[in-house]
Amino acid sequence: MMTKLATLTAPELQHAIEQFLYSEATLLDEHRYHEWLELLADDVHYWMPVRSNRLCRDLDHEFSRPHEVAHFDEDKASLKVRIKRLDTGSAWAENPPSRTRHMVSNVQVTPSENGAEFTVLSALLLYRSRGERQVDTFVGRREDLLRRAPNPYGFELARRSIYLDQTLLSANNLSIFF
Repeated sequence: MMTKLATLTAPELQHAIEQFLYSEATLLDEHRYHEWLELLADDVHYWMPVRSNRLCRDLDHEFSRPHEVAHFDEDKASLKVRIKRLDTGSAWAENPPSRTRHMVSNVQVTPSENGAEFTVLSALLLYRSRGERQVDTFVGRREDLLRRAPNPYGFELARRSIYLDQTLLSANNLSIFF
């Protein structure tokens, strides 16, 4: 598989990365979290900074910085703990479980110089419903670092930064994955 990936042309590479993102979305929407974990690099960093409203002159401070407060600032071990907790059935925030639909679009791929890593920008619309009346919509962009990997998908997620358009989250919890 690695040989085939090494010879992909730009449109084929774009398609392969889009298919990876769509497959990942399906795993999350179908609550196949253990399979999703297999797509993550051992050194993955999963981060969603807090956004605040700023004047035009201060837009460079719109998002919290690393080591400041964040909605998520996780590694593979902490993501495993979250999934293990979901497995217990006693995670109140997900009982009954959320129904999600991840819509990923506007995918832009930039290969690294060595061709083994790719910066991938995408737009995300995440719809979540839970129970009978709770509905949440999250809109934003993701900045991912993908690496070639010898798995059925051909890539692994090494870094994800999630930048929501909302500054105020009205959701009761953030127990889902973006």
